[in-house]
Amino acid sequence: MPQVLSHQQLLEIANEFGTPLYIYHAERITEQYHRLQEAFKDTDATFFYACKALTNVNVLKHLKHIGCNIDCSSINEVRLALLAGFEPERVLYTSNNIAFSEIEEAVSLGVHVNIDSVSNLQKFGERYGHSYPVGIRLRPNIMAGGNLKISTGHNKSKFGIPVEDIDQVLSVMKEKNLHVRTFHIHTGSEIKDVEVFARGMEVLFDLIRHFPELEVIDLGGGFKVPYTPGEEGTDVERLGKRVKEEFDTIAKKYGRRLKVWFEPGKFLVSEAGYFVVQVNVLKQSGDICFAGVNSGLNHLIRPMFYGSYHHIQNISDPGGKPETYHIVGNVCETDTFAEDRVLPKIKEGDFLVFYNAGAYGFEMASNYNSRFKPAEVLVINNKARLIRRRDTLEDILATQVILKD
Repeated sequence: MPQVLSHQQLLEIANEFGTPLYIYHAERITEQYHRLQEAFKDTDATFFYACKALTNVNVLKHLKHIGCNIDCSSINEVRLALLAGFEPERVLYTSNNIAFSEIEEAVSLGVHVNIDSVSNLQKFGERYGHSYPVGIRLRPNIMAGGNLKISTGHNKSKFGIPVEDIDQVLSVMKEKNLHVRTFHIHTGSEIKDVEVFARGMEVLFDLIRHFPELEVIDLGGGFKVPYTPGEEGTDVERLGKRVKEEFDTIAKKYGRRLKVWFEPGKFLVSEAGYFVVQVNVLKQSGDICFAGVNSGLNHLIRPMFYGSYHHIQNISDPGGKPETYHIVGNVCETDTFAEDRVLPKIKEGDFLVFYNAGAYGFEMASNYNSRFKPAEVLVINNKARLIRRRDTLEDILATQVILKD
């Protein structure tokens, strides 16, 4: 059974550190990483944690400690990774419509670099030629993911070089003598169907013959995480077997064995995260009972941004009589976390927990309405440790330049 924090543990931590509060369980992250290692043990697979999901340096340090590598989506994430102790060769930077100066800095730091436009690939060739290996992010024109907002590989996506433009890539490679080491794709998030990854492999395998120095096929991330009770995620064990079969076939065909990289983010940290809030008010409006909590979309934007579901429980009285509620926030905006949600009877002052809050929760938080961002706590070896304090008014003012009259 997966390791989980009990209601009592969550209550004790919430009482100690206050709410709203993000809580992360280190051992659950470790379990998820070990599951990936086991599923792909028969392949030459490397995993890079997609840190855009959660970048607290203490979480990054834990992932480094258990042997995971790190995938970054900005140069600042690269800097954080190095600050957390990752060696440059364990850091992957996948650029997305960025100034070439960021790529230059990434190269100066010695990390792996993926490029997602012909324009920047041309500049890279002019600047580095064959002296620095590069990865190319391709757009495979595959529709996948939980919804359009998190689908990144379809034919109208901004991400990657369209696969139909491969001749331009080949032209730049030959003209600038590029050392193309990696093919990269990422088709979206919440991908449950193993065949989506198979189609991605098929697209990339068809191009191998044109790239004699290719060593790595990077299939991105996007593994489906169960959010609703009883829901199933990506069968990574089945995917591991399928990847082995496909890569064995390619090894025989081309006489060289390629490495496979993955970039799991949500898969590693989502289920390890809990978001605890407290009920401020109960408000009856016709047949609707609103439970207004001391948080809002400024702390957890996923339900309003993506229409995402988070399982919620009343941890103050989990055995209470079931009743139906709209769980809503306290900012001056429509910030409905859940509608018509059946929960054990709620009283003002009760604590509620949102499950699967480890990915894109705090990371997408803001100071909207000039409200403070929550604290973060890491539970490791059954000890709760503060890894980010709650904001203060001084934090909100820290970067403002107050003009003199």
